[in-house]
Amino acid sequence: MTDRTFSIVDVFAQNRYAGNQLAVFRHGELYSDELKQTLAREMNFSETTFILSDEEKNGGYDVRIFTPAEEVPFAGHPTLGTAFILQRDVIKAPVETVDLNLPVGRIPVRFEYREGIPDRLWMTQKPPRFGESGRVEDFAPALGLEPGDFDRRFPIQEVSTGLPFIIVPLLNLDAVKRARVRRERFFELIADRDAKAPLLFCPETYRQANDLNVRVFVDYYDIPEDPATGSGNGCLAGYLVEHEYFGTRKIDVRVEQGYEIGRPSLIHLKAAHTGQEIDIRVGGRVVPVARGRLDP
Repeated sequence: MTDRTFSIVDVFAQNRYAGNQLAVFRHGELYSDELKQTLAREMNFSETTFILSDEEKNGGYDVRIFTPAEEVPFAGHPTLGTAFILQRDVIKAPVETVDLNLPVGRIPVRFEYREGIPDRLWMTQKPPRFGESGRVEDFAPALGLEPGDFDRRFPIQEVSTGLPFIIVPLLNLDAVKRARVRRERFFELIADRDAKAPLLFCPETYRQANDLNVRVFVDYYDIPEDPATGSGNGCLAGYLVEHEYFGTRKIDVRVEQGYEIGRPSLIHLKAAHTGQEIDIRVGGRVVPVARGRLDP
């Protein structure tokens, strides 16, 4: 193995040491799957990505994503963070779009620049699939909440744009703050569901400029609460349009996440119903943090 370099970036961060941390390894074809999994576990971020080769294949760059527990077919902040590293370290020139070949399919990432430096990245997610709904009476005790904390105008529902989440509408920030996963009860509730992570949201926010506050609990994957979740918020975007949460089937909103765990994040969501499908774009900043090299 001749190249053991990796980079660490913060995704959906306005400043360094905010947002969601990500480690990106190049030359991933040199690592066995067992080593990829070991490195993801040692990094202990919510995900770690591996760019298999610096060469484009089939119209994009082959990338694989691992959580500390397992490989996943798609995740949002790893997609943006990996595209940033590809532009900076592999392509080394301003480009409009970088395509990533993931197990879920090809995901294009578009770049916006300010003075020649990437300012905001946008990923186009797969059209959402809507799954089964849930009962407030089941989810309230599993999330440490009261039935009166839920916004019953809208359903608790599974949504997937490649990785499924359980979208849970709450009334206010107080309910979001009090939420906790009661592991035994929650794991029993999701045992037969495809989605394992609940995304809780409400229209009350910490910062006036933002439109929604979000929390995502990832206890099932044995990692801390997620400070910024691109895939989950993509699912939320589809949900907001499908159920006309803002009274329209087209949205352009700012979502804050991670405030409760001290890593404030900002995620931009754009989505519109085209008649047959819902087009979803998820955007945010990527901030470089560090570079490293593995010991032999």
